[in-house]
Amino acid sequence: MNIGVLGAGAWGTALAIHFALHSHKVWLWTHNIQHVQQLQQQRQNQRYLPGFDLPENLAAVAELASAELIIIATPVAALRQSAQKLVDAGLSDVPIIAACKGFEQQTGLLPQQVLAEVMPKNPCIGVLSGPSFAQELAQQLPCAVTLASENFVWIQALAASLNNTVLRLYANADVIGAAVGGAVKNVMAIATGIADGLNYGINARVALMTRGMAEISRLNQALGGQAATLMGLSGMGDLILTCTGSLSRNRRVGLLLAEGKSLPEALTELGHVAEGVYTVEEVCRQAASLGVDMPVACILKQLFDGCIEVQEMAEILMERAPKTE
Repeated sequence: MNIGVLGAGAWGTALAIHFALHSHKVWLWTHNIQHVQQLQQQRQNQRYLPGFDLPENLAAVAELASAELIIIATPVAALRQSAQKLVDAGLSDVPIIAACKGFEQQTGLLPQQVLAEVMPKNPCIGVLSGPSFAQELAQQLPCAVTLASENFVWIQALAASLNNTVLRLYANADVIGAAVGGAVKNVMAIATGIADGLNYGINARVALMTRGMAEISRLNQALGGQAATLMGLSGMGDLILTCTGSLSRNRRVGLLLAEGKSLPEALTELGHVAEGVYTVEEVCRQAASLGVDMPVACILKQLFDGCIEVQEMAEILMERAPKTE
């Protein structure tokens, strides 16, 4: 298959490397001309995913080309602009997968909803979500993720055609559930990282993860997602990985905040996009508008807004009125 990947960050590069290693012809696009030149000359993404060679059938490009499948692996903030570039290039009818997780700021739309707005006549729009670190996929270590779309016939056929011994793909028709799970788990990973950084212990970590899943489930239900989806890879699986894995960017942000660093300092030290930081405000806005109780997410927003100190988070959560589970 001829596959195009938009976004030459760590995840986009890992996906491009993976599919190229499995006999697909791949092009990897980035808007940064200098970065394209570096990829072409060094045959590695030294900036975002060093140590992994680009296969010969992977081309780094500055101009969009034809493809049978396009994967957008930019941050959510750049998703709409990237999709519009595809429209302008005459590629609006090509099957497309969003491999980013979060809500678009201001609109509150999930990735597939953004794509549907920009490409209203495209019948093949889906999301890739699930527990997956870029470094491990580039290493060709075993991984399993969800491909979700309202067009289940298409997404089922796509999953079957791309499935291999390294990346196992599970098709799902509940695209809302897959996208919500992938978005909100990043928020919970920041909170968990803070708890770990403050040495609150494993009991506290598991409590945050469990109650975090309850918050994700409530929002998912309010947005029309299915509960069963969150018991799978794009829900519980992604939450466990992101809250506990040493490669988790969002957990790392929480650890840095626990050290006393400001949010800008933490993001500068991270050197990558941590989607959870930009998802917090939109999650809390949606929770308020839908009447959904999301205390962990909203206390994290208070921290980001400078209303509380990092050491106060646990005390505020523990002092909440007792409730039934």
